[in-house]
Amino acid sequence: MKANRPGRNADTRAMDNSPMAHTPDFIAPTRHTDPDAALAQVSLIYQQQIGHLREAMQRFVAGETPRGPVRAFYPFVRVHTSTVARAATSLAYGFVEGPGRYETTLTRPDLFADYYAEQFRLLRRNHGVELEVGTSTHPIPIHFSFAEHDHIEGTLSPERRMLMRDVFDLPDLAAMDDGIANGTWRPQLGEPQPLSLFTAPRVDYSLHRLRHYTGTQPEWFQNFVLFTNYQFYIDEFVRLGHAEMAKPDSEYVAFVEPGNVVTRRTGLGAEPGDELGAPPPRLPQMPAYHLMRADRSGITMVNIGVGPANAKTITDHIAVLRPHAWMMLGHCAGLRNSQQLGDYVLAHAYVREDHVLDEELPLWVPIPALAEIQVALEQAVADVSQVPPADLKRIMRTGTVASTDNRNWELLPDNTPQRRFSQSRAVALDMESATIAANGFRFRVPYGTLLCVSDKPLHGEIKLPGMANHFYRERVDQHLRIGMRAIDILREGGVHRLHSRKLRSFAEVAFQ
Repeated sequence: MKANRPGRNADTRAMDNSPMAHTPDFIAPTRHTDPDAALAQVSLIYQQQIGHLREAMQRFVAGETPRGPVRAFYPFVRVHTSTVARAATSLAYGFVEGPGRYETTLTRPDLFADYYAEQFRLLRRNHGVELEVGTSTHPIPIHFSFAEHDHIEGTLSPERRMLMRDVFDLPDLAAMDDGIANGTWRPQLGEPQPLSLFTAPRVDYSLHRLRHYTGTQPEWFQNFVLFTNYQFYIDEFVRLGHAEMAKPDSEYVAFVEPGNVVTRRTGLGAEPGDELGAPPPRLPQMPAYHLMRADRSGITMVNIGVGPANAKTITDHIAVLRPHAWMMLGHCAGLRNSQQLGDYVLAHAYVREDHVLDEELPLWVPIPALAEIQVALEQAVADVSQVPPADLKRIMRTGTVASTDNRNWELLPDNTPQRRFSQSRAVALDMESATIAANGFRFRVPYGTLLCVSDKPLHGEIKLPGMANHFYRERVDQHLRIGMRAIDILREGGVHRLHSRKLRSFAEVAFQ
């Protein structure tokens, strides 16, 4: 193995008297006018670097101790522009705002191949510049090099695990903050402007968290995501997923459950790796289920449970997959006397009393309703319920949804929350919707909310077992089908329309 090249980051490893690092053979930067060739070079560099780490780790587990640290680095893509000319495009992404040097590190080209290819193609089309691809100075943490079924650390003694910290790079949280997405990042002198919301280490971190929280691989996630706060919806989604797999002509090709349990559509044979899936002994914290289409435009559904902390956690990580939209389908408290149990609420504004995003997204930032999502959800309610558009107000109200982090807000002295909710004109209350919408706004992921009234605490209608059973029988199936129908409408309307300028800041990154 070759010694590390000069010029690596000063903060990445060791002082001058440290042993030289073992790195792969250096691949010099290349320039490309063909986006596919640029992507192939990214893949070449990434596979070389990851292979180097995996091989070294296997020797380390076998008992070999290298003389010096073992290192590998992420690939990067870079563009230089010299004009302030506005890109002639109807899209809200795919261009940089002005002259300068723009760059980002990249990871998992196998997973993000289509996404990267589109971003490269748009940069070439909008600016006509070459795409420079090379090996960055940002190290790949050893944990992010493990293959899906590797459980290497568990085979090491405590002494070897401690030594591993000296031999390999570990995740560096300083390289994973969300300053770019939050709009707080400022370049140091001579530092390039970002091309993407997320650096490669930040993406890798979330990919590993998704496995942990959802019990499924990131590869299974689809570009439309439904969130719910009740298992009843998941039970119905599982039933519908298996029903689709029994149809030889279904538009969906596979259904995946926690533990990476894969059911292929009738007539499609199993694929390599399917046999490795197994139902987990217990469900993960936020189990995910994936109704897959061949083009990844199917539906992922996640039971986030109750509370804004889970809602923020899961959307923090799904955001790196750059979905086309996510929507909340859940239960809520109806705050108006005119509402009935089972009525729908289409959120067009949010009162944020969840507090989990106050540091990243100040409360003075408005969270606007997105017309494309609103229209799709309203149309889906009409299509599934078969209620004429003129009569939709009988079963659905459009209004402000308040989200709180206090499940027992009703018990607070003097009922001050009720006063605030009244002043805000809120029509419904839950614990997750504002968080999901706010994180969608923050990460430029189109969002929407359709809730179903399950109780009316201000009017003496609290959840009782008998009422709940009747409510669930009548509404869960319909509510879920509305969400799925809304996704059909959005897909048919063209996904590029979803990524609108309403979610873009003044000086936005080029990557969607």
